[in-house]
Amino acid sequence: MRKAVIPAAGLGTRFLPATKAMPKEMLPVVDKPAIQYVVEEAVRAGLTDVVMITGRNKRALEDHFDREPFLEQTLAAKGDHAKLAAVQESSSLADLHYLRQGDPKGLGHAVLRARAHVGDEPFAVLLGDDLIDEHDGVLEEMARIQDLTGGSVVALMEVEPEQISSYGCADIAASEVGGPLRIRGLVEKPEPSRAPSNLAVIGRYVLHPRVFDVLEQTPPGRGGEIQLTDALQTLAVSEGEGSGVYGVIFRGRRYDTGDKLSYLKAVMTVALERDDTGPGLREWLKGVLTPTN
Repeated sequence: MRKAVIPAAGLGTRFLPATKAMPKEMLPVVDKPAIQYVVEEAVRAGLTDVVMITGRNKRALEDHFDREPFLEQTLAAKGDHAKLAAVQESSSLADLHYLRQGDPKGLGHAVLRARAHVGDEPFAVLLGDDLIDEHDGVLEEMARIQDLTGGSVVALMEVEPEQISSYGCADIAASEVGGPLRIRGLVEKPEPSRAPSNLAVIGRYVLHPRVFDVLEQTPPGRGGEIQLTDALQTLAVSEGEGSGVYGVIFRGRRYDTGDKLSYLKAVMTVALERDDTGPGLREWLKGVLTPTN
């Protein structure tokens, strides 16, 4: 597997007015935009061909991953080699391509737009506002399961039962000890009382290309949008090549950078773990959090 699709066409309304003129994916996590962490995750998993599905007002994404000769020359002239390396890194991560989604018809439609680029091979989908801690990778294990089973694989995370209505939810079939986790059904944002489990689908997928044929025939579902969950439900109960959906339970650190509180947690976590910001921030937090008389 060498190709990744990153849907990044959302409006980011939860962060208005900050995202009125700036893509939500460009919100900084310390000194890198959130989207760069996602691309870096793909590259660490061996995915070197990345296509972003974008929309209007997303030009900043392309500019960020492009060269900026004048800035590079200025930094080189100043002898600021650390900043120069950081700037050049973002433009040399992977072979990046960009496609406009056009009509905002949902995640399934965004993935379908990548069909001509992906072709007839398994590929990964990484949601642009889901940030996985770099120490807690999951794509490599998902790729292994896809290669083993020949189906599609989703990343799952245990959530509190009352939170499941914010996610796609997996109904897990009994599986052999040590064998892959087979999914027999997926429900998009169920009411907690009707949820088959507390296993939520998070923003990482490794998909067989048969998903494109299914998406072509998938009618609009919840919210009037073409849901990737609905296409995976079809694959879960189908037969033949590319059928079957499997799950990998992720127990690491994950942040939804489209949610204000989760975004702030991501910023604080990254800042606390860095040598240049951690010590000072930790000392400041002690003062802020220590009760005063």
